[in-house]
Amino acid sequence: MTLGFFIHYGLHFIAPFFIAYIFFKNNWKIVYVIFIGSMLVDLDHLLANPIFDKNRCSINFHPLHSYIAIGFYVVGVFFKKTRILCFALLFHMLTDFIDCYL
Repeated sequence: MTLGFFIHYGLHFIAPFFIAYIFFKNNWKIVYVIFIGSMLVDLDHLLANPIFDKNRCSINFHPLHSYIAIGFYVVGVFFKKTRILCFALLFHMLTDFIDCYL
């Protein structure tokens, strides 16, 4: 396993725990579940052929990782009902963006 692997999955699983615990102390468990649930966005990888390619950047390749989708996630941050989910999705996109350069 490479350093990139640990960074990628650390940002997907460990960093959200700290974000939830530090910034949402009263509801950290729910926020953490939302962050983990945001990984369902990766289901769009099933539309690609091959499904997984270690050299492919997800950003703007898969539909739910497209710039248009990211724009919707940014807009969603401004609405109370979608704020945490959209923040989680944006953090997921940031993680995948970082992965493109590792």
